[in-house]
Amino acid sequence: MRNTSNYRRPPNTRRLRVMAGWLFSVAALVFVMVVIGGLTRLTHSGLSMVEWKLFTGWIPPFSQDDWIALFSKYQLYPEFHKQNPTMDVEGFKSIFWLEFIHRVWGRLLGFAFFLPFAWFLIRGWVRPNETLFWKYVGLLVLGGSQGLMGWYMVMSGMVDNPDVSQYRLTAHFSLALLIIAALLWVGLSLLRPDPHDTIHQDAGGLGQGAFWLFVLISITAVSGGFVAGTDAGFAYNTFPLMDESLIPDGLYDTQPMWLAAFEDITTVQFNHRTLAEGVLLLVGIFWVLARGRHLAPETETAINALGLVVLAQVALGIITLLLVVPVWAASLHQAGAVVLFCASLWTVFQLRGPQSG
Repeated sequence: MRNTSNYRRPPNTRRLRVMAGWLFSVAALVFVMVVIGGLTRLTHSGLSMVEWKLFTGWIPPFSQDDWIALFSKYQLYPEFHKQNPTMDVEGFKSIFWLEFIHRVWGRLLGFAFFLPFAWFLIRGWVRPNETLFWKYVGLLVLGGSQGLMGWYMVMSGMVDNPDVSQYRLTAHFSLALLIIAALLWVGLSLLRPDPHDTIHQDAGGLGQGAFWLFVLISITAVSGGFVAGTDAGFAYNTFPLMDESLIPDGLYDTQPMWLAAFEDITTVQFNHRTLAEGVLLLVGIFWVLARGRHLAPETETAINALGLVVLAQVALGIITLLLVVPVWAASLHQAGAVVLFCASLWTVFQLRGPQSG
């Protein structure tokens, strides 16, 4: 009898494509979740639901009595007393729906991941003794932790200062980026598990450069979370100067100094601008260096996409700033940050492994 203890099943290409498509679809749903969350923040709707119900809360209010009950709970918290003391039930409805949709979308996301995962287990497409099983479990844990992080963030605004902590807001956004990155990386790995199989390119040192670009783009996106959390975008609405200077007064003028990068709006905005300008410059250099290299078509597509997206994202950032953060522009800018992050990750994936074949 054959010893099957170390036996590895040959890959089923159709199954791998199906599971990759599933992961990409879930990543798209997370992207939509980020956009909804950004709109919730921009419209100051995030503190309208003052209770977190893990297993209930699916049904929206229908009757006037339901609305009055929810509004009465909202009236117990500082946001009502300090920011919306004249708000009535109709006004409350205008801030309730986005937060409600945001939470329900998160729950639907959980089902969109868990139910196919369970089906793959039942069908034997994934087995508990395989590495892929534990990757999926890790993704499930990451998704669940995001719900906890979201409530932890909301709790920070239900105190004397009715505004969520910029630290918790940025952590919530960063975790969303991590989840998207993990979903995309596992999905891409299912389609091309071994770089020796399909990559025949001579990329030189582009792989290492792509990695460090990804790190810089990630840091820039996270710095945008602090801009949103401190409302720093509503100050210094000129470009390229800040207060008629390239380097504004009061930069890092907080004690202790290292806190300025997270709490001082001048420093927070200056850092985000500088990082974005650095990303634009380095992506441009990277794109030029990639010209003339013998690269796979998919790799060239990824690099070209990275170049186009960074141009659009910087333009959106400038527009958002000059127009003093209108909701539509700020939302597009946040969405662009996620798209740029994904384009950078895709480029890293395409240049991973051996650089010549």
